[in-house]
Amino acid sequence: MNRLRALWQNLNASLWFVPTLMVAGALLLAFGLVIIEPRLNLDGLRNYLLLFGAGADGARGMLTAIAGSMITVAGLIFSLTLSTLAQVSSQYTSRVLRNFMRDRTNQVVLGFFVSIFAYCLIVLRTIRGGDEGRFIPSLAVGMGLMLALLSIGVLIFFIHHMASSLQAATIVGNAATETEAAIARLFPDELGEQASAAETQHLLRQADQLTWHPVRATATGYVQSIDEDGVLALACTLRGVVRLEHGIGGFVARGEVLAAVASYEGRPVAQPADLTIQVNDLFGCGGQRTIEQDAGFGLRQIVDIALKALSPGINDTTTAIICIDHLGALLALLASRRLPGPLRAADDEDQVRVVAVRPTFGQFAASAFDQIRSSADGNVGVYLRLLKSLATVGQRTQLPERRLALRQQAELVGEAAQRTLATAYEKDQVRERLAQLLPQLA
Repeated sequence: MNRLRALWQNLNASLWFVPTLMVAGALLLAFGLVIIEPRLNLDGLRNYLLLFGAGADGARGMLTAIAGSMITVAGLIFSLTLSTLAQVSSQYTSRVLRNFMRDRTNQVVLGFFVSIFAYCLIVLRTIRGGDEGRFIPSLAVGMGLMLALLSIGVLIFFIHHMASSLQAATIVGNAATETEAAIARLFPDELGEQASAAETQHLLRQADQLTWHPVRATATGYVQSIDEDGVLALACTLRGVVRLEHGIGGFVARGEVLAAVASYEGRPVAQPADLTIQVNDLFGCGGQRTIEQDAGFGLRQIVDIALKALSPGINDTTTAIICIDHLGALLALLASRRLPGPLRAADDEDQVRVVAVRPTFGQFAASAFDQIRSSADGNVGVYLRLLKSLATVGQRTQLPERRLALRQQAELVGEAAQRTLATAYEKDQVRERLAQLLPQLA
């Protein structure tokens, strides 16, 4: 199942899958219109469909011109797309290239022009005149003309779409929207029922006494997905506990310990070879992190854009502030969600079955703000916006451990400001804002 899910995600992120489907659809449309025309009575409309009585040579000439122009425009579209990908990679971060490749608008526009080209080629082959036995598929030729006229609007729309997509606010906003959807989908989804505090302490006390059997990875890559229900079912089948050594987004090398399995009854859990196959089948690994089960990767994309904006060669404070605003909104959403803990039990049992690797709210906050704060030396605008975002997040949670994590972030911003800001005026601004924020997070 993980392999099928990974395959579908890769197809969605490719520039060839949707265009290929559209070309296949165009070929079917061409064959269908050519085959169905003899069965229809189109004598009254034939002259209009053929542009006021154009013959076989006129139909061929029109379709040839359409096909030639469509493949030319398709080449232009591909060039614009590749140029945009290169510009986004160098100016923002290569992490967002996958978002551009997954953009359905780009895929459909590429497929549209190539499909018209393929459609015209098929219809051209069916036109006969003179000694060949006259046959002009007027319905198919008229459809080709309408598609060519429609392509003018599609081209104008594509240029507008690409110009909008290159704006920093749009790139950051799209990444934030994807991350927000991932957060809503992933949390508070859990792996079975959350273990009670007593069960947690029991497992921790017994951990040293259990005999753990390591299960090693058979592939190298980033953990893109984990079949959580499958892990829980495997633990129940083995009458033991499965401890995951890597979470979503973690990097695993071939031969590295992927998980460990122990039996509460002290007996062997399974044959090593069988266990390795079963556990590895529950993990989906790939060459890069993906957003589908990894909300932290969404934060990482926005942080990378902010870091590039704050680099000395670019020094774009406004883009960094846009990133901080979106990071604050995403952390506020996380602050209101119940994050699942690492220990899980089956629905009908009181015994812990899975020890997962789960990021805490404090880790999410550190991932969002630590590197931005470190790269913002002497930038009072970034420091003030970080404090504002922390205040926004603090309004969404009353949990002591989460407020403590936010307070620590605020104090770190204050320390960095006092250490790196050049003037007393700027330091006073941060100091005053910090004095207002810390009591709110107490």
